[in-house]
Amino acid sequence: MKCHPARWTLALGVLALGATASASDVFLDVTATHVPPADQLHALDAAFVDVDKDGDLDVVLAVEGDVNRLYINDGKANLSWRQGAFGKVAHDTEHVLSADFNRDGNADVMFIAEDDQVHQLFFGDGRGGFADASDRLPARSEGNGFDIGDVNGDGFADIALGNTGKGARNLLWLGDPNKPGYFIDASKTNLPDVENATQGIALADLDGDRDLDMVVANEIPPNRLLLNDGRGRYTDASDRMVSSVALHTREVHVFDATGDGKPDILFLNLTSNARQYERDPQARLLVNDGRGRFVDESARRLPANAFSSWGGAVVDFNDDRHPDLIVGAIAVPGFKPLQARAYANDGKGTFKDVTAEVMPATVVGRSWSMAVGDLNGDGKEDVFIGGWGTQARLLLRK
Repeated sequence: MKCHPARWTLALGVLALGATASASDVFLDVTATHVPPADQLHALDAAFVDVDKDGDLDVVLAVEGDVNRLYINDGKANLSWRQGAFGKVAHDTEHVLSADFNRDGNADVMFIAEDDQVHQLFFGDGRGGFADASDRLPARSEGNGFDIGDVNGDGFADIALGNTGKGARNLLWLGDPNKPGYFIDASKTNLPDVENATQGIALADLDGDRDLDMVVANEIPPNRLLLNDGRGRYTDASDRMVSSVALHTREVHVFDATGDGKPDILFLNLTSNARQYERDPQARLLVNDGRGRFVDESARRLPANAFSSWGGAVVDFNDDRHPDLIVGAIAVPGFKPLQARAYANDGKGTFKDVTAEVMPATVVGRSWSMAVGDLNGDGKEDVFIGGWGTQARLLLRK
């Protein structure tokens, strides 16, 4: 998503890279000592992936308006920038994901871009090096959200890509089983022919038939639910999402919020694209009713919010085996940096705002998409928070 704030200013005293950390029972903000300083970078997304097979997770950044970045992990979450890993050309990159597309046992990386429509595919060599294979992608598009998974059950990674712009149609590229690392464009045959303005996509089994369905999060209502027939062909079942609120959604997460073994849907929303107040930005939790419907129960399950959220993460930050939430926060109008929020799950899908106890006061910025994983090898999940023109931050679990 391209942001066009009319006017914004940096709260320098709060956003300084080396700001003193507050007391937190859960996270330690190690940004100042562990992350390369870049407080003006537009790091819109991050992926944790072991690019060099040394047993720890490295960090790949999707960067808007600059070259995408690779941060190498020393095993203790100290990150160093390997410049030039993804070339030297800047693009309008929005998101990044990793999979082994060519089935050689090494992690590959894909970036999608919006304005310049240059999606990028890099094949990893298992030693931290990458070869540009972007010419294998079937098309250019104004991409904003995507997900990767095996949608047709053939064992190859497929790509569902959401687009914006006039007349935008979403794309589905199937991994070619006869030519690993190449793709078959199945967009016209396997997806509903509808215009979208998509910001996020999540692939997950939503109806219990063991294939990957699709939730499509749009900036122009409505959001959509597409069901998979098991062969990667999708039909629209959006009437199963029961909500009367028209949303400007930025990101979607599918997880079992209520502990009943069934997937629920979380939408993170904006009031507008950093301009005036247009829509209710309240995060929305649609709960699986066990009969194939997803009912909006946000009012009784989520803390109220008036901020816009461009990204968040699902993570069990208090070790009670229930998924909790970290939610990015930006004040709109104004596009002003705010402290990221932490919501604790009671185990039954009701969330409490525990930001004061969990989130260091230094975690203030224009928070964007996030990555979750164990960066320092202590068995606990850490969080990397992207930032739009503010320092991306690394939170290690205590």
